[in-house]
Amino acid sequence: MQIKKWLLLIGMLFITAGCSLAASSTGDRQQESFELAEGESLSSLFMEKKLPDMKGIAESDSLRLFVGEETGDVAVMDKSTGKTYYTNPPERTLDKVASGINAEVLSAQLNLDYYNQYGQLSNINSFTDSVAYEQISMQSIEKGIRVNYKFGNDKNPAEDLPMMLSYERYKEITSQMDKTGQRALMIGYKEDKEKKVYIRNDDALKGLQLDRALQAFESIGYTEEDLLIDTEEHNITKEETGTRAFLVSIEYVLDKDSLVVRIPKDSIQFPENYPINKITPLSFFGAAGVKEEGSIFIPDGSGALIHFNSGKINYPAYKQDVYGVDQTMETTNPGNDEQNIRLPVFGMIYEEAAFLGVIEEGAAAATINADISGRLNSYNYVHPSFYVVKKDEVILDANGQRRSLPKFQQEKMSSDFVIRYKFLPSEQASYQGLAHAYQSYLLEHNKLLSTKFQEQENSPFYLDLVGGITLQKHILGVPYNALESLTTFKQAEEMIDILEDKNIRNIKLNYSGWFNGGLDQKIPDNVKVDKVIGGSKSFKDFIKYTDEKNIEFYPGVSLTQAHSTKGFNKKNEAARNLREIPAALYPRDLALDKRDVEKKPSYLVKPDSVKEYTASFLNGVESYALQGIALEDLTNMVNSDFNKKRNIDRIESEQIMIESISLLKDLDYKIMANDANAYALPYVSLIKNAPMSNSGFKIEDESIPFYQMVLRGYVDYTGSPYNLSPYTNDRQYVLKCLEYGAGVHFKWIYKPNYLLKDTEHNNLFAVNYELWLDQSIELYQEVNDFLKEVQGEGLIKHEKLADNVYQSTYSNGLYVIVNYNAEEVEIDGKTIKPEGYIIGGDQI
Repeated sequence: MQIKKWLLLIGMLFITAGCSLAASSTGDRQQESFELAEGESLSSLFMEKKLPDMKGIAESDSLRLFVGEETGDVAVMDKSTGKTYYTNPPERTLDKVASGINAEVLSAQLNLDYYNQYGQLSNINSFTDSVAYEQISMQSIEKGIRVNYKFGNDKNPAEDLPMMLSYERYKEITSQMDKTGQRALMIGYKEDKEKKVYIRNDDALKGLQLDRALQAFESIGYTEEDLLIDTEEHNITKEETGTRAFLVSIEYVLDKDSLVVRIPKDSIQFPENYPINKITPLSFFGAAGVKEEGSIFIPDGSGALIHFNSGKINYPAYKQDVYGVDQTMETTNPGNDEQNIRLPVFGMIYEEAAFLGVIEEGAAAATINADISGRLNSYNYVHPSFYVVKKDEVILDANGQRRSLPKFQQEKMSSDFVIRYKFLPSEQASYQGLAHAYQSYLLEHNKLLSTKFQEQENSPFYLDLVGGITLQKHILGVPYNALESLTTFKQAEEMIDILEDKNIRNIKLNYSGWFNGGLDQKIPDNVKVDKVIGGSKSFKDFIKYTDEKNIEFYPGVSLTQAHSTKGFNKKNEAARNLREIPAALYPRDLALDKRDVEKKPSYLVKPDSVKEYTASFLNGVESYALQGIALEDLTNMVNSDFNKKRNIDRIESEQIMIESISLLKDLDYKIMANDANAYALPYVSLIKNAPMSNSGFKIEDESIPFYQMVLRGYVDYTGSPYNLSPYTNDRQYVLKCLEYGAGVHFKWIYKPNYLLKDTEHNNLFAVNYELWLDQSIELYQEVNDFLKEVQGEGLIKHEKLADNVYQSTYSNGLYVIVNYNAEEVEIDGKTIKPEGYIIGGDQI
């Protein structure tokens, strides 16, 4: 009875979880048989001696494109340098490290990770599962070629094999087989010692190996009835039969000095029982061998380098989602200090050339991956992969027994996946060359404010003030929540007057927690200035005060998170995760370095409502005649919504964020961003909490200011507030500001720090202004002495001169050399003091 109950529950859930994907499918998956697109015979427009097996099919002023007709591999020759970039390493057959599947994938242009109906992942690639079966075709397109792949076949013989076998059953079956059959099962099944079972290894059951496993079972008379018995023994349903074939196409097009690679979304076809989780194109494009010198560029935080052949194979390979984690997929994740990817780029730097990869479409669904030689093969490489269908687990509890079953995203991602490979000559073969190339690309495509940052006499002093928070109080022992002021508008004026009296200039003022309930701001469907900090009249007076002082004022607003459930119906207005539960984001426990699920969470606002709330907020502040607004989360968070009534994937959500930000720009507001993803760059003027380092993953070798080199001169920025940063030494902070060209930043309140203890905001542990006032003045004056000379200038060059010694050069010719060491160093005859710096240049 227990088995029957489980089978019934599981069957019902498969209808709910599985059919949601099928129900949303259009004509691309209605049929369970997929036909490879008919190809054509290619004419060779030109030939190249060193590429005898490839045909020249397209040419631009800068590049030539070649294709291998039988294998699908592509090569791009840069005419200016003579360097040829290959989708697959030309000497891969000589690789002494790679073996088995790791050797085979070196010849693949595509890798697919797909789920079966139980949520288990398998991997196939275009070499083993497409080219090997001659299931590849090609079609000429303008300035390039389209390559079509069919993976696998229309039958799934692996389903005729049991998914799981107990130790006893495995021994019983293999004892009846000959040695060939026993070896086939040793390869085709993996032992799970914890569960004491053997589990079918679908990754190994391909081609000849699958045939051998099928023959082994057939040789002992294994029947459909046997399969049913083995399936029911482990409380699982028999797999549905049907196709396990997949279709995907890649288009290669030359565009001036770039190769544009596109995976059209309509070309991605898969059976409803085997949804594709992730597509990885061109894993080894431009891969560098063990004899080459250079670095991999990755966009971790401010940017990082991984040196070729570093030998760090004992550390994990690099892998990060672009724009950070989708919070609807992971709401109780550890609260670590990992930096996020803000720019959807990557690259390779060789001795005499380089390339920059830019993800032009599908960035919000992308992951950047990189690894070095010696682990799986003899190559250093970097590449993106793209989510197609995401999965979560639904937990069933019956009579105390818990089971997890998969729940899939209803529809595949809504965008093509497009990567631009931009090739650079030897004089740009550096990370500063990559940064300049990306900056030029953004300007050319109107993805960065093209108006140069307005020059001022002094560098900015970034000041964040907090208005109010909710505190628990008591009356006659009865607890209640009340809004408590931390900084009133009058107190803010007092603090600013003190700063100006001390010659602090060019203040960029951000004020958070000023309306709709302080830092626990309810959704901005209206705007009500909190009375505890002065109310509407004092707010107007404060705006007038900042205007007269010529202080840029940016009151903050949160639009993608509901920090309070007042006026917010989480059932109808919150984004949903795949378990169809409102997506919650729990505060971080600083002591334990993880999310604290015992505390009150914020809820993620469904993307469809974000634009509506943005418009409501703008209507609410219209009468105040503000010049600027600070966006606390709209520029740095992109989340899905898996609501079964209106599924919004992360790519569509990104577009909604863009449309929401543009509402502010259309009304001529200056925008201060709290960190900024690439999609926000056309709209923002200032960025606070910009990434000032990489994550420090063990495989990384250097942190670089790539983010700053792209933005400086167009968007001004600062890092996290000094008084809330991990810096224990103000000298290190000064050096970082000078090296990265970042303004000084503090976050303050007027009231004592103890008011924040044991609140939901205990991350604000050291913010009373009186404790930091003198030090802030000293830091600003020292940093400003140099940064005012390069205000509005680009950061055009950055070099490592020695261990912990760096030189930053700005577009007006001035430079600074910083020494992070605890002892003095000598550079080109110049002595730099411990934790000191020197400046130079034509204007000194």
